[in-house]
Amino acid sequence: MTWNTLTLLRALLLSLLLFLVLSLHGAAQANDIVDASALPRGMLVLTSHLDVLEDPAQQLSIDDVLAAGARFQASGQADEALSFGYTRSAYWLRLDLRNPGAVPLQRMLEISNARLSSITLYTLGADGRYQALHTGSAQPYATRPYHNRYFVFPLELAAHTQQVVYLRIASNGAKLIPARLWSPEAYLAYEGQDYLLQGVYFGMALAMMMFNLVLFATLGDRLYLMYVAFVGCVALGLAGQNGLAHEWLWPGAQGAWPNLSASILFSLSAALLLVFMRSMLGTRTLVPRLDKVLLALLAFFVLSPVAMVVFYTHVARPITTIWSVASPLIMIVSLACAFKRSRSAYYFSGAFFVLLIGNMSSSLAAMALLPHNLLTNHGSQIGSACEMMLLAFALADRVHVMRREKAEAQRAAYEAQSSLIASLQSSERLLEERVAQRTSELNEANARLAELSMTDSLTGIANRRRFDAVLATEWSRAARLERPLAVGLLDIDFFKRYNDHYGHQDGDECLRRVAAEFAAQLQRTGDMVARYGGEEFAFIAPATDADSALTIARRVCEALEALALPHAQAPGGMLTVSIGVAAWTPKAGESAEQLLRAADAALYRAKQLGRNRAELDA
Repeated sequence: MTWNTLTLLRALLLSLLLFLVLSLHGAAQANDIVDASALPRGMLVLTSHLDVLEDPAQQLSIDDVLAAGARFQASGQADEALSFGYTRSAYWLRLDLRNPGAVPLQRMLEISNARLSSITLYTLGADGRYQALHTGSAQPYATRPYHNRYFVFPLELAAHTQQVVYLRIASNGAKLIPARLWSPEAYLAYEGQDYLLQGVYFGMALAMMMFNLVLFATLGDRLYLMYVAFVGCVALGLAGQNGLAHEWLWPGAQGAWPNLSASILFSLSAALLLVFMRSMLGTRTLVPRLDKVLLALLAFFVLSPVAMVVFYTHVARPITTIWSVASPLIMIVSLACAFKRSRSAYYFSGAFFVLLIGNMSSSLAAMALLPHNLLTNHGSQIGSACEMMLLAFALADRVHVMRREKAEAQRAAYEAQSSLIASLQSSERLLEERVAQRTSELNEANARLAELSMTDSLTGIANRRRFDAVLATEWSRAARLERPLAVGLLDIDFFKRYNDHYGHQDGDECLRRVAAEFAAQLQRTGDMVARYGGEEFAFIAPATDADSALTIARRVCEALEALALPHAQAPGGMLTVSIGVAAWTPKAGESAEQLLRAADAALYRAKQLGRNRAELDA
């Protein structure tokens, strides 16, 4: 083989090797282009569509990232969230979006982890340079471009364009990054459901607290007060963890506090749980040696908030490790009490086991050891809700046991002193009668209050709140039965002039006269009239088409004109009204608000056409 041949072969091998390296490099660099116009059910999980660049020193700038030396890699994850565990690195995410359509698109980019300290979004500006938007849990809530407990970024995609956006994320905690792309309509629906579920949880926590606070006030047992304090701390801790506290309690907070507050509250809740456990299970007498372990843990959880305030970045990981050890120890003590046939220990063991499973699922998901889904993402909250219920059952069982012991004592006393038992039974019956009487009075008062809250105090007809509730119900019924629904809005013509001329007392009497006559004209079953606000009234007429609704409105106009109420500041010298009417059969995608807006538009047209008339929605 000649020297020239060897040289040629070497050149070919080097060329082939270079081609392979460039191919692999291109594969690593290639990012998935997301068609923003094609979101299944209005939402797309972005985990597998993101390219990732780790920044161990947290020193890269956007210019460094855009430079040729920056090497993004495909995420390689197909879970609900990117998970990088506990690391000090910052991470850059690249998302390539395309709008192939002929109209601009609005999209919502959501990062649903409220504990990420720093998030910076880079989007391409009109000058061709990337513009930064800084937010995160370490920033005041006002820095968020969209008001939500999570981090939501509205994006605008011009027609027939492709846009690359970058995210820089840094945090002292676990790097768990759930990223999703939404259409605005789908996100609004999801957001409503999300806040509703949060409201259910915190409403349940509040109900548990109030109920046990009443039991404490009634029975004087401090165990119920401990339960109230424990549930309150857990609820506040979870509010801090999921971003609700930053949104509602301390929106101006910045730095470490929004994340630190959750850790402090969880430490306090653990301390309160131990106090509650020692009192409920009687560990000092039942398992005295293990009770010393609980005392040591109690001291740790009481002191750990102080350490976190002073040395948060240094002690967060060790404290988390001790927490993971403390949970099994608490479970062991509870099971030891259960083996000694403590009824309360049965409930406590079950409650704490559920909480332990919930916390473990969330922690393992944060460490990328479990998939991210509804259960693992909300494991702590689900476990907490179940624990609250089971501990409430334990307290209820405690009351049951106390009642049973009381009954046994009464039977023993009956054998010794039958006359005393008879007296006690008489007193007990009297107490039950008083409780029943008081309960009945409270129910009646509540019913009266509910009725008053739905009635306009001036006119005696339904108020705006009642109108909105009935409209929502009738809209759903009309949609289900496929029949028309009519609404009308009535406005007294030149009422401000009437008030200015005759005074507010005569103005109030005028409103009462109008309301009475208005109600007299709609007497069918299901019809309702309401004071909508100020001099505006409204009616709802189920199973009424547009022509019939207009007839009703004209009849009302004529009836009110026939009252002949003097109005010196009106063109005709008499008080008149204008009415806007809308009626149709609800269809998919429509809402009662649209029907109401149509009636309002018709009312506006009636005023423009000279007032003292009824107009139908065009």
